[in-house]
Amino acid sequence: MRYCLLTLTLLLAGSVLQPVHCHAADLQAGAAKIDITHPNKKIVEIPLLSRALVLKSDDTTLVIVTMDVVSIGEIGSIPDDFQDKVRARIQKSLGIAPRNIMFNASHCHGTPSPKSEDLTVKVIEQAHGKLEPVTLKSSRAHEDRIQENRRMKLKDGSEIDVRHAYSLPANKEILSTGPIDPEVGILRVDKTNGETLAVLFNFACHPIQGTPVSSGNTSDMTGYAAQVIEDNLAPGTIALFVQGCGGDINPLAYKDVDHPRHAEVYGNMLGLSTLKGIRKAKPNNDQRLIVINETLSLPRSNLAPRIMELEQYRESVVNGFGGTTLNLRQFIHLTNKHNLAPDAPSYHISRYLHDEALGHKELRIMDANNKAAMNSYLQNIYRMEELTRVNANLRLLKMHQQQNVDAGKRTVDVEVMALRLGNFVMVTFPGELTVPIGLGIKERSPHPNTYVAGYTNGYIYYCPTADQLKNVGGAQEDSDCILDPQWQAIFEAKVTALLKRL
Repeated sequence: MRYCLLTLTLLLAGSVLQPVHCHAADLQAGAAKIDITHPNKKIVEIPLLSRALVLKSDDTTLVIVTMDVVSIGEIGSIPDDFQDKVRARIQKSLGIAPRNIMFNASHCHGTPSPKSEDLTVKVIEQAHGKLEPVTLKSSRAHEDRIQENRRMKLKDGSEIDVRHAYSLPANKEILSTGPIDPEVGILRVDKTNGETLAVLFNFACHPIQGTPVSSGNTSDMTGYAAQVIEDNLAPGTIALFVQGCGGDINPLAYKDVDHPRHAEVYGNMLGLSTLKGIRKAKPNNDQRLIVINETLSLPRSNLAPRIMELEQYRESVVNGFGGTTLNLRQFIHLTNKHNLAPDAPSYHISRYLHDEALGHKELRIMDANNKAAMNSYLQNIYRMEELTRVNANLRLLKMHQQQNVDAGKRTVDVEVMALRLGNFVMVTFPGELTVPIGLGIKERSPHPNTYVAGYTNGYIYYCPTADQLKNVGGAQEDSDCILDPQWQAIFEAKVTALLKRL
């Protein structure tokens, strides 16, 4: 972006005019969207889309692609070479530098089309073909009703997370829950007539609420949110959701078994909250377009000691199972009776009063014996639940230890982008960042409108904080990680340096 500095020192009524920053009015943008839902899926309540926003100044072109997929490579249906192939094809057809093309996965768990590469190339080319003069505006919104931190601190000092992969500990073991980030970061791209051409909104939450009948093939709550935004702005507006630091953030009441799961409710709430922020966006003099893309080497973890430790713990849990006289049917029967009438579970209270008057104790003794048997059975259930958590995490630890050994080097290279779009600033990372990472970057940034995008330009699994990684084996995201705890300090130092350059 070219911009001139006109320093006019005019003495008018004894006052001095300050320098005026003039920006070339040549910022252009184009946006488009395309359906990438798998064609074999017959029930699709809301489709999976690839959306593209192309921004062009005098000497810089940036492409932002948001995709309703679980990741860009590594897991899910998008192949590992997808990003390189799309970038190469766009460089050939449009001349855009490959590292100026950003891919963000919403992390919804739907199944995309096997032709997603061709479709994504097509939507970028369509967006580029619609370039027109635009103005950038930034804003923010607040939404704290639809998400929860899935990590919980236990009274023994460890942490656990809320997942369908395993059950949760008893209520009495829970000490506290973790934070959320309720901020929605908003970039509004307006045409010269004031209509919205595109909206980019950044928010942190796993879009895994699901719908009752879609069998998992849905763009989920963030897809609904984008639809709400597009339906309530100028015709043709493209709303691009950029996933934030949602590694430890679930939809609210994720384990609910009393109500049908439906992402549309949360999506509507997120979309309407975002619309409030969009309508508050105001123009500003900053229309710079800056793109930085650097490679960062991060240390891989050595998980062998933790695997051995967790295997020994699993053995102790197995050895802790004790004999019990009850089976499941008897346990449920007795539990119902004792919960319904704890003071007189086996008969009407009149029988207990009658026995007490005569000095008979048989019912009380039987109830006490049954209660002890119930407690023994319950302890075995808790041990079984603990085993499901340990086994799930051990499988992940062993998988990632093998990946790190097979890599043949002790580091992994990742892309980190830093973007300035007017006064909207964003940094990116390919992993599933947990929310404390994002909150910390925002707090330390010299720019008031700073946002963080995870799940961007590749995928390297979960990336918890160094402190959270002390808990490896307790919460699944701590085990589903290939990085050494030192990664956080290295990444955050790089982010600090990049933000200074913006």
